[in-house]
Amino acid sequence: MTDSSVREFKMPDVGEGLTEAEILKWYVQPGDTVTDGQVVCEVETAKAAVELPIPYDGVVRELHFPEGTTVDVGTSIIAVAVGDGAAAAAEPVQEAVADTPATAEAEEPKPEGRQPVLVGYGVSTSSTKRRPRKGAQAPADAQGASAAIQAELNGHGPAAPAAPAAPATGDRPLAKPPVRKLAKDLGVDLATVVPTGPDGIITREDVHAAVSNQPATPESQAAPAAVAPAPSPTAAPASYDTTRETRIPVKGVRKATAAAMVGSAFTAPHVTEFVTVDVTRTMKLVEELKQDKEYAGLRVNPLLLIAKALLVAIKRNPDINASWDEAAQEIVVKHYVNLGIAAATPRGLIVPNIKDAHARTLPQLAGALGELVSTAREGKTSPAAMQGGTVTITNVGVFGVDTGTPILNPGESAILAVGAIKLQPWVHKGKVKPRQVTTLALSFDHRLVDGELGSKVLADVAAVLEQPKRLISWA
Repeated sequence: MTDSSVREFKMPDVGEGLTEAEILKWYVQPGDTVTDGQVVCEVETAKAAVELPIPYDGVVRELHFPEGTTVDVGTSIIAVAVGDGAAAAAEPVQEAVADTPATAEAEEPKPEGRQPVLVGYGVSTSSTKRRPRKGAQAPADAQGASAAIQAELNGHGPAAPAAPAAPATGDRPLAKPPVRKLAKDLGVDLATVVPTGPDGIITREDVHAAVSNQPATPESQAAPAAVAPAPSPTAAPASYDTTRETRIPVKGVRKATAAAMVGSAFTAPHVTEFVTVDVTRTMKLVEELKQDKEYAGLRVNPLLLIAKALLVAIKRNPDINASWDEAAQEIVVKHYVNLGIAAATPRGLIVPNIKDAHARTLPQLAGALGELVSTAREGKTSPAAMQGGTVTITNVGVFGVDTGTPILNPGESAILAVGAIKLQPWVHKGKVKPRQVTTLALSFDHRLVDGELGSKVLADVAAVLEQPKRLISWA
């Protein structure tokens, strides 16, 4: 098989300007036949989980990275044999691992049938593990070794009882991409590091140990602060007790959300205002709409009318729908509303938005909300669905919370938090009666929204929810 018959599929930029993605799940293994457009893996970017289709027909030759690896955009992740090379690739080959010597002592028993062989990993009938390097002894228990590798991936694998010797000169040290990056940042040559991980894998702790054991150089004596780097924030202490604490790597959606919220909180001056409102009439309208044939099959709930109330308030106060252009020192007023809906998912908080929500009828808005929520729950929200939002609604009431002080979605001017709707004593027509009441909170960017404008918008939303007939007179 010639190199020309092998096509390398690179990690694409599935969003706008994304630099990396984590491989969540492989749907194919070496030897599998793939066709143009077939989904071969699922990856998680800083914005969403995305399925990647292969752009050609052939047979999978190699998977370059295991699940859980974060890969830079543009890096080849899978090799596929096409054309005449496809038939040859389907046969099990021993040379799948380039750095394994073709000697009798390095060969492993050939398993029955096709077995997955990842680059740098050996064959296992139960789970994938790294192939032992020359001179290393394979563990007797394949499942135990696999569990140890997974524990090391989580950052808290058990230390080996005896530290093996450092890799021989000219032999590429075994280390996962995050560990290689750490070594590069700390200026550590991996060839000099003594590995303690399973099958001779270099861990984060090994890199830090190598740093502490490095002799001082003239430069380090003159400027010790430049040579003694701060400990990695993700490195677990040597005495780390996994039964009392759990360390969760911050990556993907959660990492992007954290960075965005910090940037928003310390860039846009936030102001939050509150109003408590009687929404009894709105709740009655929700029940009536549920019985309306025009809304059959649609998601009709209080959020639908709250979203419509916000859209009406924006129409009456269009300057609230804007963004701040720092480079040009300009306020950009949007003549469209891409309404964001904050959604809590297993992968973290995401904010997909309904494009041109201002132009949708109430039934159309109900349909869009239902589709948005269902897609988010399934973890299938696309990066495009989360781009270009102008204002956002976050419904904290579903958790029984009365209200909150929401942080702006980056690039937006306002976010409305909706609290729990509860039956409370309320003065109605001069008498205290039980009414459906909720508290709204509006946070806005005080650089482009002053107190008067923010107050008008919040008051208009409350007025519509108190008297839903204003949806007709104000719309």
